[in-house]
Amino acid sequence: MPVKKLNLQRIKGAIPAWHGKIAEADLLPVCAAVREGGGRLLALWGSDERALSPEEAKTALVSAPSLNGFALHVVLVNETGLVALSLPLSAQQPVYPDLSLIFPAANRMQRAAYDLLGIKAIDAKDQRAWLRHAAWREGSFPLRKDFVAVCQHDSGAPAGEEASAIVQDATQIQDDYPFVQVEGQGVHEIPVGPVHAGIIEPGHFRFSVVGEKVLRLEARLGYTHKGIEKLLENKALCAAAKLVGRVSGDSTVAYAWAYAMAVEGVADITPPDRALWLRALFLERERIANHLGDLGYLGNDVALSFAYAQFWILKEQVLRNNATLFGHRYLMDKIIPGGVTTGIDESGKKTLRDESVMLEQEIHTLRSIFDEHAGVQDRYMGTGRVEPKLAAALGLCGLAGRASSQTWDSRVQFPCAPYDKLDVKIATHHHGDVAARVIVRFDELFESLRLQRDILINLIGGEDLAYPVTSLPPHRFGAGMLEGWRGEVMVAIHTDEKGNLTRVHPHDPSWQNWPALEHAIMGNIVPDFPLINKSFNLSYSGCDL
Repeated sequence: MPVKKLNLQRIKGAIPAWHGKIAEADLLPVCAAVREGGGRLLALWGSDERALSPEEAKTALVSAPSLNGFALHVVLVNETGLVALSLPLSAQQPVYPDLSLIFPAANRMQRAAYDLLGIKAIDAKDQRAWLRHAAWREGSFPLRKDFVAVCQHDSGAPAGEEASAIVQDATQIQDDYPFVQVEGQGVHEIPVGPVHAGIIEPGHFRFSVVGEKVLRLEARLGYTHKGIEKLLENKALCAAAKLVGRVSGDSTVAYAWAYAMAVEGVADITPPDRALWLRALFLERERIANHLGDLGYLGNDVALSFAYAQFWILKEQVLRNNATLFGHRYLMDKIIPGGVTTGIDESGKKTLRDESVMLEQEIHTLRSIFDEHAGVQDRYMGTGRVEPKLAAALGLCGLAGRASSQTWDSRVQFPCAPYDKLDVKIATHHHGDVAARVIVRFDELFESLRLQRDILINLIGGEDLAYPVTSLPPHRFGAGMLEGWRGEVMVAIHTDEKGNLTRVHPHDPSWQNWPALEHAIMGNIVPDFPLINKSFNLSYSGCDL
């Protein structure tokens, strides 16, 4: 069934998006049609649509009977915009067709949906736990409404013996993850992590190697589970904004803007024009800071410590200017539903213009050093390659996708204000190796500096910074998406019969890109993994809510 024949309603908001229910028989044909048309899977999650009375909630166990059911939510993206499909699921047997044969990136999203909610992709080959890590008892699901009744009453105290038993049982479970075994003469395994020899997020990497050549890499994440989606249930709008902005700290602007976009669409509110220009300024500064830091790390990983020092000097200057002008080095809590919390005066504009001139000069010099350094180029070129065909099949997105000929950038395809007034140039490459990802970062740095100058020209005074958003209408669905520095960041919200946030799902582009990293290392040597990994620089925290 083509997408255009579905009964979808346009979602109000800054980007083109549609939403509607879909029948189980239509889900796979629609996904296949989107895939054949060049579209991709953006996000997949579930929700508990059951209703518990107050009396039921006081005594409910995880297995308590429900009044309604569950739902699977799938967001696809194609040249027209976002297509959000909701599939109602039975309360007794919440199963749905496996999407991973059409969209390989769906695999881990489906496994996470089961771990958190108990909805299952039927006939999926990979049914291993993804996020649970024995942190809660098998057969209990934290995002179910009755899980709250088991663990905590409104008073904040434990619900009783049942809750204690669940916690006690979970701590006694042996967490033996069934990694895929590679067999053959001379094959051995190298386990790395989740505890690393540096201040980085935890992730486990299981290498199957012959000598130093990597035959297979399998990553296991989920060690940073924070319960964010559970904490977001019934959260006040501004409190939820603070929490969403901390899903992945290096992308706080993108997450906060995507969340605000979703809320503003549901509330039918457009922020002040000045606030929109400031949001774009914050987003580009977030991109600049992260690319500077990563280019420093990419120099350090090939023993060019000079580059590491120089790029981090530049990043530190950007962060210090952020703190001085906007009150936070990483710009947390500067975007709220309805607008922004801070502005910039003429003196601040001059500071950023001077900074931009300095950065362009320094980055040009550092890029020439990278390009002319034989040792650097020998390590970069051909290393960790993801061919364009494979990138398309895996749904590789963001800067890593653009380095493998995937010309997607939502600032261009779906430009929300003020990007509809800015001529954003997409930085792309076709080699798909570390060198290509470095080139894309340099090109995006210069483009962000150019965009920052244009934004400052359009930032004029005399307007409010925010309009109040105090409540939302009932039974609504909203979605916002921004091109963060790593890729597409999406936040979806659901409201209940009172207009409260009953479900909030933040989605990080790393969901799509982690599997591609496992392919990128194949055929390379083990010592090249830190370099390849950093060239993607994916978020652990963003995939573990």
